[in-house]
Amino acid sequence: MATMSRAQLLKELVPGLNALFGLEYKQYENEHTEIYDTEGSDRSFEEEVKLAGFGAAPVKPEGSAISYDSGQESFVARYNHETIALAFSITEEAMEDNLYDSLSARYTKALARAMAYTKQVKAAYPLNAGMPSGSYTSGDGVTLFNTAHPTVGNVTNSNTPTTAADLNETSLEDAVISIAAWTDERGLLIAARPKKLIVPPALQFVAERILKSDLRVGTADNDLNALKSLSSIPDGYAINHFLTDTDAWFIKTDVPDGMKHFNRVSLATGMDGDFDTGNVRYKARERYSFGVSDPLGMYGSPGAA
Repeated sequence: MATMSRAQLLKELVPGLNALFGLEYKQYENEHTEIYDTEGSDRSFEEEVKLAGFGAAPVKPEGSAISYDSGQESFVARYNHETIALAFSITEEAMEDNLYDSLSARYTKALARAMAYTKQVKAAYPLNAGMPSGSYTSGDGVTLFNTAHPTVGNVTNSNTPTTAADLNETSLEDAVISIAAWTDERGLLIAARPKKLIVPPALQFVAERILKSDLRVGTADNDLNALKSLSSIPDGYAINHFLTDTDAWFIKTDVPDGMKHFNRVSLATGMDGDFDTGNVRYKARERYSFGVSDPLGMYGSPGAA
């Protein structure tokens, strides 16, 4: 176990130091809330089953028997909670000889920052690795963003463009149209709508122009910006700094039970002292999982590059 000693904290033990810095940076916090719905959990894992309802009701000819249909299960989405934990230790002598404000307070902030960073990286992973060429799959057995999400009715849904497209007015309109055409497991339209655009920092200016301009962007025509006038993306856009592809973009839809975050154990911190050495140990720990139940909760494009 690595322990911070006076040798590692040499300058913090010397009088006359003007400032300590490097642990007070601001951080991007809780950006996952723009993508995920959070639920609690009291088990080591969670499973959610997608059900297939009934097909369209047929005409019953006079005098004939009524038709019967049967529901069934489509697929299972599983969430395995991970334990995320980190600790640090400081020698008794380093604590005694520190001439400035509490060492433990400073490094406890750094500990919290490390935990928060990991959480955001974990949350962004399904989006970063979920494109058709990626490795992250949903419960239906194909990548999170795919042109052929299977259904029990042998109809497929696409939540990514057939040809990868950069974020622009046309590609966003195409996405809105594609989302409106989604069906349930038996081929019935589900009236899905976009809610919010999720973009990396590199696309924030593009998103701002597309969603907030009264007129069409980049043209000399006096045409209306239909995306704004129709409120096609009613909740606007959010920036996620943990997306690794600078031209990928995503849309959160109003389909229920889409992207989910299960909180098994909330962030907790603790400390104790070792009797023999006098060293003081600090730790932080939490348990959670990020994943997807219904992949139609998101639409995504990797960008044209």
